[in-house]
Amino acid sequence: MSNKTVAQRLLGRGKTASLAAAPPTGVTLKSAGEVESLRQAGRVVGKTITALLRAVRPGVTTHDLNLLAADEIKRMGAQPAFLGYRGFPATICTSLNEEIVHGIPGNRAVRTGDVLKLDVGAIVDGFYGDAAVSVSVGAVPARTRELVDVTRQALEAGIRAARPGARLGDVGYAVQSVAESHGFSVVREYVGHGVGRSLHEEPQVANFGVPGRGLVLQPGMVIAIEPMLNVGGWQTRVLDDDWTVVTADGSLSAHFEHTIYISPTGPEILTAREEV
Repeated sequence: MSNKTVAQRLLGRGKTASLAAAPPTGVTLKSAGEVESLRQAGRVVGKTITALLRAVRPGVTTHDLNLLAADEIKRMGAQPAFLGYRGFPATICTSLNEEIVHGIPGNRAVRTGDVLKLDVGAIVDGFYGDAAVSVSVGAVPARTRELVDVTRQALEAGIRAARPGARLGDVGYAVQSVAESHGFSVVREYVGHGVGRSLHEEPQVANFGVPGRGLVLQPGMVIAIEPMLNVGGWQTRVLDDDWTVVTADGSLSAHFEHTIYISPTGPEILTAREEV
């Protein structure tokens, strides 16, 4: 689940920093035990997404998918992270086509040609996991397939850049470069975030940036990287339900997300799915 932000905050000047230095106020380094709890929450999220992807087909409603996710999370002994969060009324976010993020499940049926975004969060022992995928339903135009594929590639590029000693600007630049090289825009008003005992922690993780700028990544940090790419412009608006974020121009959007642990040797995907 993405975090709302003011974009200008995210491109501050780089500052000399040591990996041994304490992280900025609000950014926490997780202990080995805390990371293990985060892994468990991530496994629940990954398995829930696997079950959802198997269930996606024309005719299934987003309400059906929400019920399935609720059952899966409960079966694994976890709690849904989104249900009740700031008043959100469902277990997962289901966003279709021009909807970018935070779509509320309902009686709307999935149709052939749709792009469906599934965002799942779970809590284990007080720690959160958060991940999202986009899926094309049935036959779709080539540009739609490309949007989904490139958004996934942008996430992978961001993850590769999230190494100890790198800066958040490096991560954002990696995502942005993949997106814009294919002619897609990057949503700037919603970003990734830290993850831990809260769903949204510091730091904010933009999907655009300047290399060498921003917070230095240190071992022990846990962040959610979540590119949101649009076929049209990057501008957004929020529907009357006060949750669903859509593209301002009505163009298609795709969204992928993983929760990442910055280990001493590099990024570890905590929400990886076993079949991937």
